[in-house]
Amino acid sequence: MPKQAKEMGALEVKRAAHPGDHENNVWIAAGGVSGLLLQITPGGAKSWILRTVIAGKRRVIGLGPYPGVGLADARNAAREMKTQIMDGRDPVAEREARKAELAAAARRSLTLREAVERFLAIKGKEFSSDKHRAAWGREVDRLVGATLGNLQVDSIDMRDVLAALEPHWHVRTDTAKRVRQRLERVFDWATVAGHRSGENPARWKGALAELLPSPSKVAKSQNWPALAQTDAARWWADLRKREGNASRALEFAALTWARSGDVRGARWDEIDAHRGLWIIPADRMKAGREHRVPLSAPAIAVIEGLTRLADNPLIFPALRGGMLSDAALGAAMRRIHEAKVRRDVKAGIAEDKAGYRDARTGRAAVPHGLRSTARDWAVERGIDHTMAEIALAHVVGSEVERAYRRSDMLDQRRAMMDAWAAFLDGREVAGGNVVDLKTAR
Repeated sequence: MPKQAKEMGALEVKRAAHPGDHENNVWIAAGGVSGLLLQITPGGAKSWILRTVIAGKRRVIGLGPYPGVGLADARNAAREMKTQIMDGRDPVAEREARKAELAAAARRSLTLREAVERFLAIKGKEFSSDKHRAAWGREVDRLVGATLGNLQVDSIDMRDVLAALEPHWHVRTDTAKRVRQRLERVFDWATVAGHRSGENPARWKGALAELLPSPSKVAKSQNWPALAQTDAARWWADLRKREGNASRALEFAALTWARSGDVRGARWDEIDAHRGLWIIPADRMKAGREHRVPLSAPAIAVIEGLTRLADNPLIFPALRGGMLSDAALGAAMRRIHEAKVRRDVKAGIAEDKAGYRDARTGRAAVPHGLRSTARDWAVERGIDHTMAEIALAHVVGSEVERAYRRSDMLDQRRAMMDAWAAFLDGREVAGGNVVDLKTAR
């Protein structure tokens, strides 16, 4: 019968030290469990090991460092391992398998935010510019980052995606629709890359389509409140009385039919005043294509009336020199509306009818709604549909049609923009046109 080692106590383990007479580790029998040893390095580090036999082969199994693993825990771990060995199991092989599984899971594990970053890094060449790529990721993070960003992609299910999108679906329909499409692409990539398995939780057809209303149906009731055509001249006169770059940017946006972001990012080197032209480069356009805007005399006058700041390329900078915020243009328009409400109420008009409101919804008009006002104006005057859509920088026609249409109808659009500027200035009578735009084609 093998000799039983004396059981060490907790204080003995604490005081145990390397003798210092050689450079090898020393093993001290801990007792209590056959084969349990306290290992001490020449540097004084201590750990627990178990010497035993598995399937006829002598094995040395590490049980963890001391004092992280105390004497009692080491004995319990050693007993459990010896029980497993007696049952015909190999605890070392099982532990290595668990480690490999955890390592594989760690490699697969990825948060949604990290997945978006990796997707963009890999698919980046498909984007028209670095700016577009960055904006793509920012929009996803802004809308669903707080709810999904830190979740593991392999744990996100359709209920999570639904909960993240639903609060925005009726108020930011277009944005929510884009983000859902982007999430679907990211989850597809994550599945192929081995970071998740199963159905795509952002899939639309046969999935989220059954739980959310169609974006096209929702968007019909979510159009931007537009300025009524009958109010255009009065609103224009009120705007021109206002000071500040936000007011001038709003004025320029109204005259050019441009989006708020395009105007706020407008640069001096994009303007050719001699030719009366504003050329917006492709990397600043939503559609990713260069857009030429013919400038009417009033639009040129807006720019010529501004002071160009040294070392600042922006035409309409904020007070601190950066780009104006979208909220700044909204605030400028809101102040015009509120001033009109006060005047109207004083004149005996009901408050809910006062100010500058959308004729259909009664909501106060906003900057983006100016594009709808201009589009309605063009429709009522029988202006060519394609020309008006090009002026709004919309994608017109099929890919084949666009390939064959080389002209952006610049000269015809110049006449249209002149007529629009005259309309804003109140120089167009109801039912009449300053120029015959249908024959100007």
